[in-house]
Formats: sequence, structure tokens, C-alpha cells
Amino acid sequence: MHTVLANGANIPALGLGTFRMPGNDVLRVVPKALQIGFRHIDTAQIYGNEAEVGTAIRDSGVARSEIFLTTKVWVDKYKHDAFIASVGESLTKLKTDYVDLLLLHWPKSDVPLAERLGALNELVKAGTVKNIGLSNANVAMMDEAVTLSEAPIATNQVEYHPYLDQTKLLTAARKHGISITAYYLMADGKVPQDAVLKDIGSKYGKSAAQVVLRWAVQQDGVIALSKTATETRLQENFEIFDFALTDTEMTVVHKLAKPDGRIVSPAHLAPVWDAA
Repeated sequence: MHTVLANGANIPALGLGTFRMPGNDVLRVVPKALQIGFRHIDTAQIYGNEAEVGTAIRDSGVARSEIFLTTKVWVDKYKHDAFIASVGESLTKLKTDYVDLLLLHWPKSDVPLAERLGALNELVKAGTVKNIGLSNANVAMMDEAVTLSEAPIATNQVEYHPYLDQTKLLTAARKHGISITAYYLMADGKVPQDAVLKDIGSKYGKSAAQVVLRWAVQQDGVIALSKTATETRLQENFEIFDFALTDTEMTVVHKLAKPDGRIVSPAHLAPVWDAA
């Protein structure tokens, strides 16, 4: 697996996401993923499974130093003191004394961005956080964060799949050396059934899902989060580094984007999205 270098962070290009993954599934799936070769695990305070992620990593037999671990601070913990305390609780649950990447989960908040970034920077200086980043941020927030933060911004984790054009965000991120971590790559189950993607995959003996994961990691500065509770699918998701899409195929996948392609946009959390 290749890694993405983003402002000092060396991030495995393929990660295992644990959104909506119950604790029992985490305890079953995460060790299997690590055994297969995954080295990037993504969780969040709001997922309610940090403790199980920590247990699974601890009991996996894979050294903590080999694993890139990401978690995210939830919006109700953005005030400075609550922020710092919440990360301490996360570290306890994760059974580690540091996380490799800590993100602000959603942008909308009454707490000034400077205060949120101040807490992130404080944790970097304390050594409990190696790298910091954003999630679900638009171009304006990304630009502002770069100016406000002493520590560099390593990533912006956002919805990204063939049906959502993120060119504007990608261009802005690359200007700052920020990576984009793509979640919802399967687009709520649309990808595996897509005839165009299945046709491309048939040329390589790959599924539509593998084509899209490959499409993501083949883009400059893009990290793909995969998610499954099915162990056989874990192996499939991991097997995307033994083929490459042509420039023409990459363009064909990009052209699947639709004006209404966004799926995840909770009104109480989301920013004003950038127009495609």
C-alpha cells in the first residue's frame, strides 16, 4: 500500500472506516483488517466505538507504532476545556497515549474556529496528537484554518465518490499541501450496482467497488476510507494496488458526477458547500 504525504503526515492511502459499526463488529472486523494489511483505522467520538477500536488494536498483534489511528472531536466538545478533556477520554478509550490524526468533525459551531484550532495545537505540543485536520470543511474554512493554525493541516475528510464533483475542494487542498480523505465512496450502495463501473472492473477482474477505491487512491493527495462488516469484503477492498486505471477510465468515472450528487448534509452541522 502506498502512503500520502501531507504537510508532514504520512497517511496510508487506504483506511478502514468504522462509522455506524457496532462494538461487536469492530472487535471482529478490525483485527481481521489489520491481519490482511490495513494500517489506517478511522473512528470518532460520536461513533461510540472508540473503546472497541482500542481493544481491537491492542489485541491484534500489530504494533501500535505501525498503525495510523484517526479520531474526531464532536461539535459539543469544541469549547477549549471540554475539547481537551474529551480528547483525554478518547485516548483512554483507545488505550493509547497518542492519536496520529485528530479532526474537527463538523464545521458548524458557535465556538470560534481559532479556539478549536488552538486546542488542537495545544494537543500537538503536548505530544498526544501527531497531526491535525478538518472534516466536512468547505474551501473557505480550509483557507481560514491554514492561516489560524500553527501546526499544518494534514487532511480534510469529506464525502467524495463518483457522483459528487469535488474538483474545487481538491484544487484548494492541493494548494495548501492538504490531503483529502474520502468517505462515503460507495455512495450509499449505488457504486456496486453501477453498470459503467462494473464494465470498467470487468477488464481487470475487479468489482465496481474496487474500481472506485482505486479511482480515489490514484488521485493525487486522496486517501480512501473503506467500510465493511463482512470479512470477505475486507480482502476485496484491500486488493486495489495490483491494477491501475487508465487516464480515460479515470475521466469516465469523474464524468458520473451529478449536480445533486451530495448525500451527506445535515443542516445543523454542515457548512455552505462549495458549488461544483
